[in-house]
Amino acid sequence: MSSGGEGESESGEVKWSKRQRLTVSATQTCSEPWGSNPHLSLPFDLIEQILERLPVKFLLQFQCVCKSWKSLISDPQFAAKHLRRSPSPTCLILSFVNLTRHFVLRSYTLSHVFNAPAVTATHLCYPFNNRNRFDLIVGSCHGILCYAVDQRLTLLWNPSTRKFNHLPPLDNQRSTGSFTIYGFGYDHFAHCYKVVAVFCYQCNGRYATQVKVLSLGTDLSWRRIQDFPSALPFDESGKFVSGTINWSSSNDLGSSVIVSLDLQKESYEEVLQPDYGVAVVFWTLGVLRDCLCVLCHGDTFLDVWLMKDYGNKESWTKLFRVPYTGTSDSFPYTKAICISEDDQVLLEFQSELAVYNPRNGTFKIPEIQDMNKCMTPEIYVESLISPCF
Repeated sequence: MSSGGEGESESGEVKWSKRQRLTVSATQTCSEPWGSNPHLSLPFDLIEQILERLPVKFLLQFQCVCKSWKSLISDPQFAAKHLRRSPSPTCLILSFVNLTRHFVLRSYTLSHVFNAPAVTATHLCYPFNNRNRFDLIVGSCHGILCYAVDQRLTLLWNPSTRKFNHLPPLDNQRSTGSFTIYGFGYDHFAHCYKVVAVFCYQCNGRYATQVKVLSLGTDLSWRRIQDFPSALPFDESGKFVSGTINWSSSNDLGSSVIVSLDLQKESYEEVLQPDYGVAVVFWTLGVLRDCLCVLCHGDTFLDVWLMKDYGNKESWTKLFRVPYTGTSDSFPYTKAICISEDDQVLLEFQSELAVYNPRNGTFKIPEIQDMNKCMTPEIYVESLISPCF
C-alpha cells in the first residue's frame, strides 16, 4: 500500500491539485514552444483570446510571466483587439487643485459611482508632479487622455499604463486676449490620433482664428488647416464623436450653431440641432453613449437630446427631462457625463456630481471619497493603447 503522500491515491495514481496543474502549465508554456506538449499547455490563439478579456491591471502584471506573454501584451495589435472587447468607459477621473495648490487626479470605478453607497478613490500620478496650477482636460479617446498644459503645450497620457507623450509646442504669436481651444480624437481612415488647436486672437477689433492639426505617428509637427468657419467656439474643448470634433459657436447672423470638423477630410460642416419645441435659454454640447448630445436648458428644466445617427437631423431623440431642484435661474447642470446600462445618468450638478434616474425621477448624490467641488470630470476606458507613436 502506498504511504499516502500528498497528491497520491491508494492505487498509486497521482492526483494533481488545481494549483499544481496551473504551475506546471505555466512553467511548460514558458519553457517550450507554444503547443509542444498538448497535455500541459494551451494553443497560442486560445491563450490570446483569454488574455484579451482580462482587465489592464492584470495584463500589466502578466507581462512578467514569460517572454511570449510580454511580447503579446506589448503588441499594438493586441492592444487594439483588447480595446474592441471593452469599448465602454469604465472609470471616472476628477481633476482639481488641492488645498496645497497641487494638481491632483483621482480615479473612480463608474459602476461604484452609480451603485455603491460610498466610492473609494484611486490616486493617479500625473506626469507633471507638484504642479501648482490647473491643467484642463481636453477629452479622452480609447483610454488616452489629452490635457492642455497651457496655451501652447499639450500632453497625451494613458493613466492605466502610465505612459505619456509631450507634444511639440505651438508656435503661435501670443498676444493680449489670445487663447487656444483644443480638440482630440481618432481618424478612422488614417488610423491615427489627432490633436486640433484653435488659436483665437484679436485682429482689427475683432477675433480671428488659426487652426492647426498634429497627427500622431507622423513627424509630430503642427500643420495649419482652414480657419474656423464662424465666430469663436464657446466650448472649453471640442467634443469627439464619429470621427469628428464638434464645438458650439455662432454664425454670421448671431445664431448659435454646432460646428463640426471632419478629422479625415479636415473640413467643416454645420450640424443641425434638434427641434426643441420649447423656449431654449441656452444649450451645451456633450457626448453620451458615443453619440453627440445637447443639454437644452429651459427656465425650470433641462432636456437631454441624443443624435443617434451622427449627421442625421431626423435621428435627434429627447432622452428625458431633468427638473431643476434649486432656483429656476441657476441652470445647475453643466455636463452630462455618462449613462449607465440601466439608464441612470451622471450629471455635473452645481459643482458636484449627481445621479438622476429618469425611470422614477429620483436624484442621489454619490458619496465620493476625496472629491473637490472645484473639479473637472471626465470618463475613460482602461486600455493598453500607447500615446507614444
